[in-house]
Amino acid sequence: MHEEKEIDETKQGEALMLEKPENGNGKKLFLESYGCAMNFSDSEIVASILKDKGFSTTQDFFEADVIFVNTCAIREGAEQRVRKRLTEYRKAKKTNPDLIIGVLGCMAERLKSQFLEEEKLVDIVVGPDAYRSLPELIEIAETGQKAVNVLLSKEETYADIAPVRLGSNGVTAFISITRGCDNMCAFCVVPFTRGRERSRDPETIVNEAKELFEQGYKEVTLLGQNVDSYLWTGGGLKKENPSAEELAGATTFAQLLEKVALVNPDLRVRFSTSHPKDMGDDVLYMIAKYDNICKYVHLPVQSGNSRILEMMNRGYTREWYLNRIAAIRRIIPEAAISMDIITGFCSETEEEHKDTLSLMEEVKYEFGYMFAYSERPKTLAERKYKDDVPAEVKSRRLAEIVDLQLKHSALRTKEGVGKVHRVLVEGVSKKSKEELFGRNSQNTVVVFPKKDYKKGDYVNVLVTDCTGGTLIGKSID
Repeated sequence: MHEEKEIDETKQGEALMLEKPENGNGKKLFLESYGCAMNFSDSEIVASILKDKGFSTTQDFFEADVIFVNTCAIREGAEQRVRKRLTEYRKAKKTNPDLIIGVLGCMAERLKSQFLEEEKLVDIVVGPDAYRSLPELIEIAETGQKAVNVLLSKEETYADIAPVRLGSNGVTAFISITRGCDNMCAFCVVPFTRGRERSRDPETIVNEAKELFEQGYKEVTLLGQNVDSYLWTGGGLKKENPSAEELAGATTFAQLLEKVALVNPDLRVRFSTSHPKDMGDDVLYMIAKYDNICKYVHLPVQSGNSRILEMMNRGYTREWYLNRIAAIRRIIPEAAISMDIITGFCSETEEEHKDTLSLMEEVKYEFGYMFAYSERPKTLAERKYKDDVPAEVKSRRLAEIVDLQLKHSALRTKEGVGKVHRVLVEGVSKKSKEELFGRNSQNTVVVFPKKDYKKGDYVNVLVTDCTGGTLIGKSID
């Protein structure tokens, strides 16, 4: 948990800005994103498509000709926030009857009827694989008709579209390497909203990394619902059982990591998200091999109990997961590890909750993203299990997990005191204009006096103090 740069997977996105196109059509776009990093990356694709059609952006939705909300359906709270925002945007229709309001992303397919016909909140509904059709859909909506495209694709990766970097700090950027997911975890809607898993051509990924570095970016994060299962065999759906010939010419995730790391030693490489059942030692050895591949692994566990993991259809046991943790500690001793945990899953007992706490005690994660289970429509859990853990029990268990993680985060952060950390400067500290902040390889925020350093610089910082989640020090360059 970072004090300077906290990540909330359901946070409201900013009104994202892009440069005014040279041949503008006079139309203004207001674009807002919710959810995971993949959604924010998708918004950059949307911005690129509409910029090519002459759109500029505004941070005032009352000035907009088109409002798009890129939505998240992973938890019920995110859907409620999106509905609230859409209701606010409808108010702008009173002063601008021609305003077009659209919903993008993971809520699109599931709630298209409610949004379009029942609640009458939007004019356009577009799924994650259909963003190329946005210009045509806008034209349809301008005639007063409702416009929908939620078709899922077996091919689409948007590899040929150069994303517009929205709200960028000019230092860090996302690169999408896969789309969709094949895992079918019992609690998750992603396979239904984003479709089957497809890997992107590694050459396009490397070229995007090169272009970003040439533009001054110093860090890229390779994104996928499950990056470890990345496999390029020539396109289309990921091969379930590739032939020996296909495998001989394939690119694995470990090999992709190396290709991106070799772009330039001053380009840091991160990735998210890993899956315990697919993370092999080849990935870990590749991380250890290159200094510019960050020594940080986000490895969701979801539960510390094997029965619950089986019900979740996670594909591994508690023992398997701890084996992967042991491999990380052995191969990359300096690595930081973070997790996702869902508490209060269907039928979870008090003893099984304690298994999660005991696993946390064994691993002592640096960071964590922790949530109470909320039932999502169409998932295996919604169809097969009863959401029978009372809300007050979920809340109490979540509080226990959060409290324990705060303790572990403080412990891990304190271990960084007295050491020198190579920090990539991301900006000025929120607490003082005389200080800069950045992150070390382990993804921990480091704050130090500004001096003559600037964004994008690498600075060696001797850490002398810390808070619960931030290291404090002074440069020694």
